[in-house]
Amino acid sequence: MLTGFRKVLAAFDMVGTTAPEQVVERLEELGVVEEWPPEARRVLTVLAHLAYGIGTGMALGLLRRRRGGVTEETAVGSALGVLAWGAGWASWLPLTGVHRPPWKQQDPKVLLPIVDHVVFGAAWGLLYRVTRPDQV
Repeated sequence: MLTGFRKVLAAFDMVGTTAPEQVVERLEELGVVEEWPPEARRVLTVLAHLAYGIGTGMALGLLRRRRGGVTEETAVGSALGVLAWGAGWASWLPLTGVHRPPWKQQDPKVLLPIVDHVVFGAAWGLLYRVTRPDQV
């Protein structure tokens, strides 16, 4: 979900590369995947996307004590999406040298990842709502 939304934004030149793409690029700079063929690097990027997306969605499921209505789950999911953005874009990604922290960037495009994380979180919230019919 997040990757697809990010690709749409990239098509309109609103964002550049995704965080998993940036992580793999950083690994290339460090020489960790230097000898890997391009196909293996693409697979690593896809696996990073899936791990991030599924891991964040699992966190949503683990943090929820009860299922709410559609509006509540969308809001909670969106909040988790913003939290996930903050955990990545404002902490471990800058600390590992993947990119500068958002507050040190002068481009307003730095705010767009917040939007795609809100959409991503909302989608997970709705998915949680649909897959947990046993809870009220």
